[in-house]
Amino acid sequence: MRITIFGAGAIGGYLAARLAAVEGVALSVVARGAHLAAIRDHGLRLVEPGGHRAVPVPATDTPAALGPQDCVILTVKAHSVAGALPAVAPLLGPGTAVVTMQNGIPWWYFHRSGGPHEGRRIAAVDPGGAISAALGPERAIGAVVYVAAEVVAPGVIEHPFGDRLVLGEPSGAATPRLAALAGVLAAAGIDTETAADIRTAIWVKLWGNLAFNPVSALTGATLAGICGDDDGRAVARAMMVEAAGVAEALGIRLPLDVDARIARAAAVGAHRTSMLQDLERGRPMEIDPIVTAVQELGRLAGRPTPGIDLVLNLLRCLARSRGCYAGGGTRP
Repeated sequence: MRITIFGAGAIGGYLAARLAAVEGVALSVVARGAHLAAIRDHGLRLVEPGGHRAVPVPATDTPAALGPQDCVILTVKAHSVAGALPAVAPLLGPGTAVVTMQNGIPWWYFHRSGGPHEGRRIAAVDPGGAISAALGPERAIGAVVYVAAEVVAPGVIEHPFGDRLVLGEPSGAATPRLAALAGVLAAAGIDTETAADIRTAIWVKLWGNLAFNPVSALTGATLAGICGDDDGRAVARAMMVEAAGVAEALGIRLPLDVDARIARAAAVGAHRTSMLQDLERGRPMEIDPIVTAVQELGRLAGRPTPGIDLVLNLLRCLARSRGCYAGGGTRP
């Protein structure tokens, strides 16, 4: 199987280091700058609690040289997908699958949904429909990532915990391409699950990210800090209750209650969310796929989201003041 990982950052680098040794996989990664130079010179170094290792990985900043692939694993952040489309295009053949490993609501969300919103585009994640037009929703395989990883130096990925992936077709079908990809990831030592309802799996993770990421960015608090503080927990919980109402109106039945989901977050401990890390480093934050998209879906479903709206307004204000807002989501 010819696999290209497009974006060899934290998650992409972790996957590449795991997949590189799997028999029958012709792996390549697309990276750039100092990160690419380090991978070429020293291999991709994966640092884990049990030790560290350097893994030789074919890496390039010229995707056109790789040709069409069987599978492209797209690991750039959601706000970077549109800008990456010209570089991704040469990797796409007639049967190429595109695995979307972005946080939040994916651009293909209503493709093969079978409901009243079938085929609808979500403006917050696919403004103008450019992503759908270039990639084609029929290529998409959804993914939910439960891996903590961070690029700590060029070519060096720190992976403290988490090895779980959930994959699923938008249609819910158990397709040969889904089974093949899951098999390859499992062979790489990754705990890989296939889901008949990938949208519910997306919502379970999004439910926490929607609340804890913005609150952490606004306050500087860790997950444990938010969950252990009456005020922080109250804001997060109110946002999650609103989001659950949106999900329910769209036919999603979340498999746990809000307090159980908060307890899961608290159990992670003093973890700084990805949104807080991006803010601290002056990088664009994933506001639109995680928060604005839920607001948009609330409008679509006729469910008010006053708490989410307020936090989103504050978050955008903060992001713009720090130069960390990549999106163009509309205000409510």
